Amino acid sequence: QVQLVESGGGLVQAGGSLRLSCAASGRTFSSYAMGWFRQAPGNEREFVGGISWSGGRPYYADSVKGRFTISRDNAKNTVHLQMNGLKPEETAVYYCAAGVMVGVPPSVRLQPDHWGQGTLVTVSS
Repeated sequence: QVQLVESGGGLVQAGGSLRLSCAASGRTFSSYAMGWFRQAPGNEREFVGGISWSGGRPYYADSVKGRFTISRDNAKNTVHLQMNGLKPEETAVYYCAAGVMVGVPPSVRLQPDHWGQGTLVTVSS
């Protein structure tokens, strides 16, 4: 089992940056792939990006490629999402997730088994 707690959400102007963090508890953190999803009001939850348990090549949704970066530190049981060039339409609750990476490149996604409670990101225009 792993418990996930996100932090770092808040209000930012369009074009600005935020760094989300996810702290995990549980001795099995390093065995999970980790990732981020987001859910805007009225929309389905969507995959943002994910990274394997070993910290290898991350995979991203096309909409965030080149602007968002995922990293993980297995020694500290943390995973981060650096978001640059934020857009108003990216206002959403962002969720940290633990699971397995599925699919074949370039269509690799995280299949989540565990979720955090989410952190709200608001991008003003």
